[in-house]
Amino acid sequence: MVGLGGMAVDMSILWLLADPNMLDWNLTLSKVIAAEVAILNNFLWNDIWTFRGLGGERNVSYQRLLRFSKFNLICVVGIVLSVLLLNAQVYWLHIHVYIANFISIVLVSAWNFVMNLRFGWNRSHAWQNV
Repeated sequence: MVGLGGMAVDMSILWLLADPNMLDWNLTLSKVIAAEVAILNNFLWNDIWTFRGLGGERNVSYQRLLRFSKFNLICVVGIVLSVLLLNAQVYWLHIHVYIANFISIVLVSAWNFVMNLRFGWNRSHAWQNV
């Protein structure tokens, strides 16, 4: 559910920023912004719902900020992969931008989920104590 919500946020922001009938911004810049907004959305939902109980104390702002920092760092790799995939599909393979974005999101989502489960919310991992 969180992933679908994040996909809707990403697609909506990308449409608003990059569509020629809307703001008509550069595709790469638009994708980076859309992905970052989706990351924030996904983090909040994952922290309060998907991974609740795995992140330790929920009421401590510092702990949440630390989890968000790790989540965002992991997802930056996902953004890079997603931007590369999107541009390759749109400009080289001539796939429609929203279909290409959907494919990019699906491919990168597995990376983000596995890495965040392992490093972002896993209390036994050494990064949790940094």
